[in-house]
Amino acid sequence: KSLEWFRKNARNIVGRSQAQTWLIKQQRESSYWLGKKAAIGRMFTYGYDAKHKKTLPYFDRFPLIFYVGPAKSGFYGINLHYLPPKLRAVLFDALLELSTTTKYSLETRLNMTYKLLKSSQQFKLFKPCFKHYLSKQMSTRIVEIESENWQAALFLPTASFGSVAQSKVWSDSVLGL
Repeated sequence: KSLEWFRKNARNIVGRSQAQTWLIKQQRESSYWLGKKAAIGRMFTYGYDAKHKKTLPYFDRFPLIFYVGPAKSGFYGINLHYLPPKLRAVLFDALLELSTTTKYSLETRLNMTYKLLKSSQQFKLFKPCFKHYLSKQMSTRIVEIESENWQAALFLPTASFGSVAQSKVWSDSVLGL
């Protein structure tokens, strides 16, 4: 169903900026406030401008995350853009085992904690994707990706690492495992 949705809508997507705009328009603005337990295990996207961008080798300006929980001045998320597409799919499939429902619905989320992710070998790919985001650095509204669109959203070209090639980011992530 997700692949059918992607094929049907892909013609509307030309490049990264169009994909970002289109993705936001297709989803509803999140009714969940990050920091609340109800948001854990849901997928979100938003614009981001890192506080320490001058000292970071790179950062994703348009993260696609599964929300893990609140953190000091922000939240933790698993940003799937840090993995190459094949490994992203492997991690996504492993994470789906934590789904609270068997069918995609508005109630679907992943029942996860950092402790659970860290303790299981099946989730080892989450490590380079686990990031701390500062709420004040968000540059757009946060948008929830509805569960029926998770799989399609994984492969949309919305990652933006500035002048650093995605292949460099992916290589660094794989080396860090």
